[in-house]
Amino acid sequence: MTMWQPDAAALRRPAYLSLADQIARAIADGRLQPGERLATHRHMAETLDLSVQTVSRAYEELIRRGLISGETGRGTFIRPPQREPAPPYIPERLSEVIDLSILKPVVCETRHIDAMKAALHDLADTLPHSAVLSFRPNMLFARHRRVAQGWLREHCGVEAAPGTIHLTNGATSGMTIALMAAAPPGSTVVTEAVGHHTLVPLAAYLGLRLRGVAIDGEGVIPEALDEACREGDVRALFVMPNPINATASLMGAARRQAVVEVARRHGLQIIENDVLAPLLTDRLPPLAALAPERTLHVSTFTKCVMPGLRAGYLVVPDRLGPGVANRSLVTSWMATGLVAELAARWVENGTAAELVRWQNQAIRGRQAIAAELLAGIPHKAHPEGLHVWLPLGEGRSEEEFVSHARLQGVAIAPGASFAIEGGMDRQPAVRISVGSTTPEQLRDGLKIVVNLLQGEPEPVLLAM
Repeated sequence: MTMWQPDAAALRRPAYLSLADQIARAIADGRLQPGERLATHRHMAETLDLSVQTVSRAYEELIRRGLISGETGRGTFIRPPQREPAPPYIPERLSEVIDLSILKPVVCETRHIDAMKAALHDLADTLPHSAVLSFRPNMLFARHRRVAQGWLREHCGVEAAPGTIHLTNGATSGMTIALMAAAPPGSTVVTEAVGHHTLVPLAAYLGLRLRGVAIDGEGVIPEALDEACREGDVRALFVMPNPINATASLMGAARRQAVVEVARRHGLQIIENDVLAPLLTDRLPPLAALAPERTLHVSTFTKCVMPGLRAGYLVVPDRLGPGVANRSLVTSWMATGLVAELAARWVENGTAAELVRWQNQAIRGRQAIAAELLAGIPHKAHPEGLHVWLPLGEGRSEEEFVSHARLQGVAIAPGASFAIEGGMDRQPAVRISVGSTTPEQLRDGLKIVVNLLQGEPEPVLLAM
């Protein structure tokens, strides 16, 4: 236990916040170092003549700020300074680099740009005034929700009443609102041990504790999920059952049912990121169909129709509707009316479905190239998925492998970007997007990756 103690005489009301501020200052000025253990709640309470509940609230506030972490059976420890996690992809586009790092659908500029131009011309001629003048989402989006109802049923396998459908500005917007509605600040959200790369900083910004759960070839292991729930105050599960997840795993029907049973047993909310569903030919029922009473279902047009169509749907249980509406209002007020109108029209006139079919065939072609070049090399992929998960094997450094690839003109995403704290030991791997370049560039980039993998590991001697 650390020798530093808070100053009881300096505590002000509210005492929990004053105590949290004292500890935060001690961390900032180095009096408390990363890894040091704080006193137990009871010992701290007795020392400062406070209630245990007051100390618990102070510790919860520090957890929300990301300054400390509690470990079951061991105590409460000072966390290392948090750094902003780097994205797994290159933030900017570099013309001399074959960019296989960013996860995006295939784009045919002629097809997609022509479709958007035609839609914008039509919108200019028949623009509903409400799309640009309305300030009330419930009034503006009544028709859009009815349109969404058919899309969700046909392309995602989700039966939803219009009142349970909330329009969003894409999946990230939907994820944010869903997390805020499903888990209060200070509570724990569990997810795949190798999960969504934006979930780590997003949970931190929202004051949530994020914990990884062990996975296998089908994703979350139900027994590991059950154990995590028994060990802590877990409020929600964030999960990607279709192969949009980093390891390209597809959760089977029996596994989905088992995960739902664990969630029901422990009263978990389920946040289901299901953005790949429209691209899958043999689609399994989503968790939202198996457990509609507790699942918040996130979908978007961005990954399956067009990158710039930043529109999506968030389906929630009836009882969470008011809370979700409020969180939508405080984060973005409402989805962008013009974009929502474009998406609705494309659903109505069949353009969205046509582009999904085109995307499916384009992705199948890219995955065939990957399967050809990676033949005999252990990897994971889905024929209708947007990426490949490539284990590097023992003795290889992810960082060095990614750096060597970049030096040879190929950008790939390191597996470390998707690792969730507390999940499981992870073998080094990289994620390779198959849709972000031309077929020729994909082939050239994969050849470089394969050559690196088949050669002996080398240190990086040149800076990128």
